[in-house]
Amino acid sequence: MANFLFEFEKPLVELEQKILELKRFAEEKNIDVSREIEMLAARAQELAKEIYQNLTPWQRVLIARHPERPNTRDFINYLCDDFIELKGDRKFGDDPALIGGIGVIENIPVTIIGNLKGKDTKENIQRNFGMAHPEGYRKAIRLFKQAEKFQRPVLTFIDTPGAFCGIGAEERGQFQAIAEAISTVISLNTPVLAVVIGEGGSGGALALAAGDRILMLENAVFTVIAPESFSSILWKDPSRAPEASELLKLTSEHLLNFGLIDGIIAEPLGGAHRDRAFVLKAVKEEVVKNIKELMEIPLEELLAKRYQRYRAIGSGSQGGGN
Repeated sequence: MANFLFEFEKPLVELEQKILELKRFAEEKNIDVSREIEMLAARAQELAKEIYQNLTPWQRVLIARHPERPNTRDFINYLCDDFIELKGDRKFGDDPALIGGIGVIENIPVTIIGNLKGKDTKENIQRNFGMAHPEGYRKAIRLFKQAEKFQRPVLTFIDTPGAFCGIGAEERGQFQAIAEAISTVISLNTPVLAVVIGEGGSGGALALAAGDRILMLENAVFTVIAPESFSSILWKDPSRAPEASELLKLTSEHLLNFGLIDGIIAEPLGGAHRDRAFVLKAVKEEVVKNIKELMEIPLEELLAKRYQRYRAIGSGSQGGGN
């Protein structure tokens, strides 16, 4: 069970705690309370469905940001039989907010690139909370081109509030690096699969998302701007972020209905952090299936479909799959 709780989860967690206490009491006193436990467990299941099957967009944003949610490193470790991390942009330095390298997934060599948040405050500071600098995007560009050269499919994991917008990043060409990353991946002569595992924020996420297929975890979000920033700009009031979330249409269901993504990967009731094994297995199955399907498409046809996919955005003619 997760150690970090949201306000809307507390009634369920309190009930689950009562069940545990009752079990311990029964063991200590050697009495049979199985019927009572069964009734409480049934009520807990009903309450979980009431809470988690009716999440608001803002609650999904909170779950997407959950500190115990599996991150890119967790998925790489589970998916790959072997992984070699490659660092540096060959111009300025390495960016720990973005991890990349070569992995082997079920005997398929794959280039993997993803935003990487930390597990705690110390690591989040080290990794800049998953917000990449221009050298991170230039590292991604280098690995995209390397994948193309050796005809490896590309797999990206997206989980970032957005690209870092500090003065140093802007001085080193943040906007140019993001634009070049998008241009590179959208024209890459090899299959590209993107998976949004948490937050997909603005251009910082688009730099890794312009591929052949985009999948999202059920409680992930993908948006042009963070709800807090939206409400601060539009209403001068960041506390209206929940209202902004409704307007932004940022959930996986919204994006699938708009035809902007190709599939949703189910999460356990309550979010990926409540059953990590379930999510890791589900993502691996979808990644392997989609990569194999993309690799079977002739390159010329693959590029033509990718071109049409992005030409159709905003026209209302795009569908939710390839």
